[in-house]
Amino acid sequence: MFKFPEVVTIPLAKVIDFIMSWLLTHLDGFFDAIGFIILQVVLAFETIFLFIPWFVMIPLAGLAGWKLIGKKRSGLLFMTLLFLIGTFGYWELSMRTLSLVIASVFFALIMGIPLGISMARSDRFEAILKPILDGMQTMPSFVYLIPALMFFGMGKVPAMFATIIYAVPPVIRLTNVGIRTVDKEAVEASLAFGATAKQVLFDVQLPLAKPSIMVGINQTTMMALAMVVIGSMIGAKGLGMEVLLAINRIEVGKGFEAGLSIVFLAIIVDRITFSFSEKK
Repeated sequence: MFKFPEVVTIPLAKVIDFIMSWLLTHLDGFFDAIGFIILQVVLAFETIFLFIPWFVMIPLAGLAGWKLIGKKRSGLLFMTLLFLIGTFGYWELSMRTLSLVIASVFFALIMGIPLGISMARSDRFEAILKPILDGMQTMPSFVYLIPALMFFGMGKVPAMFATIIYAVPPVIRLTNVGIRTVDKEAVEASLAFGATAKQVLFDVQLPLAKPSIMVGINQTTMMALAMVVIGSMIGAKGLGMEVLLAINRIEVGKGFEAGLSIVFLAIIVDRITFSFSEKK
C-alpha cells in the first residue's frame, strides 16, 4: 500500500537512449567536425604552453599577478606556486591541464555570452533557458561523461565537451543579470541621442555589465578546472590523471602532490580572472 505503484512509470531512459541512437546514426559527421575543431583548439593552446620554458612562464605569471591585481606579493605568490608545481614533477602535466581549461573556457564564452545577451533581451527566452541551466548546474558532473564518450570516444575531445557543458551556465546567467541590472536611465539616454539597438548593447550595456560578466567568466573557469580533473577518467591527460592513478594504486603522497598542484593552479586562475571584474 505504501509502495509507489509500479504501473505508473515514465520510460524516460528509453526515450533518451532512442534520441542518442538517432543522433549517433544521423549526425555522426557533424560530431566528427565538432570534435576536430575542439581538438585543434586544445592542441594549439597545449603547443603554446608546452613551448614556453618554465623559466619564462614563472616570471610571466609573476608579472601578471603584479600588473593585473596591482600587488607585488600576488606576483610573488604566483611564481612560488608555479615553482612548487615544478618541484613536484608535474610541470608538463599542469600545462596540459591549463590548456584544457583555457580551451574549454574559450568555447564556453563563445556559447555563453551570446546566450546571456539573448536572455537579457527576451523574457520568454529567459523563462525557457533558466530551467535548462538549473538542470545543467545540478546534474552530477559524471553524467556528462556518458554522452561525451558516445559522441567522441576516449581522449581530450570528450573531456572538453563535458567540461564545456558543465562550465557554461555561470557565464550565461551572470551576463543576463549584468545586462538586466544596467541603469535604465543610461539606456534611455543613449536611445534619446539616436543610438541603435546594436550601439546600446556594445557601447552602454556590455561595458556597464562588465564586472558581472567577468565574475561569470571567473566562475566558469573554476568549474572548468574542476571538470577537467574528472575528465581524466575518459582519457584526458593531465593532473587529474595523476590523481586517478594515485587513487587506484592507493598512493597517498602522489595523490596529495597532484591535488596540491591543482589547488595551486586554481588559485592563480581564480585571482587573475577575478581581477578583471574589479577593473573599471
